[in-house]
Amino acid sequence: MATTVTAPVQRKILPAGPAYLNYLQLTLQHHGSFEEHDQFLESERERIEGRLANGAANGEDDLGVGDEPEAPDLLTLDPKEWKKHDYYRVLGLSHLRYKATPEQIKIAHRKKVLKHHPDKKVTSQVPQNKSSVLSGVNLNTNDDAFFKCIQKAHEVLTNPEKRRQYDSVDHEFVELVEDIPSEKEYKKDGLDFFKTFGPIFEREARFSKKQPVIELGKNDASKEHVEGFYDFWYNFDSWRSFEWMDKEINEGSDSRDDKRYTEKKNKSDRAKRKKDDTARLRKLVDFALGVDPRIARIKQEEKAARQQKKATKGGPGGNGKKAQEEEERKAKEAEAKAKEEEEKKAREQAKKDKAAAANAAKKARRAARAAEEGA
Repeated sequence: MATTVTAPVQRKILPAGPAYLNYLQLTLQHHGSFEEHDQFLESERERIEGRLANGAANGEDDLGVGDEPEAPDLLTLDPKEWKKHDYYRVLGLSHLRYKATPEQIKIAHRKKVLKHHPDKKVTSQVPQNKSSVLSGVNLNTNDDAFFKCIQKAHEVLTNPEKRRQYDSVDHEFVELVEDIPSEKEYKKDGLDFFKTFGPIFEREARFSKKQPVIELGKNDASKEHVEGFYDFWYNFDSWRSFEWMDKEINEGSDSRDDKRYTEKKNKSDRAKRKKDDTARLRKLVDFALGVDPRIARIKQEEKAARQQKKATKGGPGGNGKKAQEEEERKAKEAEAKAKEEEEKKAREQAKKDKAAAANAAKKARRAARAAEEGA
């Protein structure tokens, strides 16, 4: 069987990439002078750093965003593992997190773009003994990857629905939940109730559909406040969802059965996570109720009130008051009875008078008839 060879095809390859751009900058803008090129890179680095510094110093475009330090592990994030990233940390918003406003997210993203954009970043960490030809080349091979992480973080946090899904499984929240002390640890370490549970319930409150959320209160809170607090949390209605943890549908698969199975599995997993989260919160409220010092105080106050009431009824002077009340009752009954007797006698007398009057009238009529007959 004869073998045919495809005719060669001529393709045009276009130069591209950071190295080529730096080469063009060197040859076209600086006439091939390494010295001019080095001076330009240094001035560009100072310009970018100055712009970032002035923005924070003058209060322009900052709004409390600040400039968080970037840990080495942050710069080595893999864009493919985007669901595992801490997006607030990527944008330098770890101190604000779910409280960050859309404007603050926009400002943080702008700062990161100025610092890490592949076309604008100037690497100032190149050793001095390196050739100036490489001084304009971005030697951080992962910088493009980190820039993709920045863009993904901006995409998620500026989309209300995606941000809500992400905040439901916020990295910091999950870590803090795991750090909540057990009841045994709480009693062993002698922890303060309000310092321990105040921040815990404040974090949980952001997931409430009903706002504002009743606060934990202080040690001198009233019985009504304490009962209202626990009633609210025992009937807590959470908007927390777990779509962010869904398994991604294989884009390369055209099988409807695979997609249907994945969607069904995701729905089942979300329901289970929701149920587990509800049970976790219920257990937390039970824990707080069991160690709340106000509960013991309220019970003690109620017990004292009952004893006081009992002492008022059965204490010194209590029998005399009761006897007096009994005498007054009997006196009223006797008075009512006497009045009733008088009314009865009056009725009987009126009846007798009426009967006598009727008899007198009858006799008068008889006498009148007898006189007529005699005449």
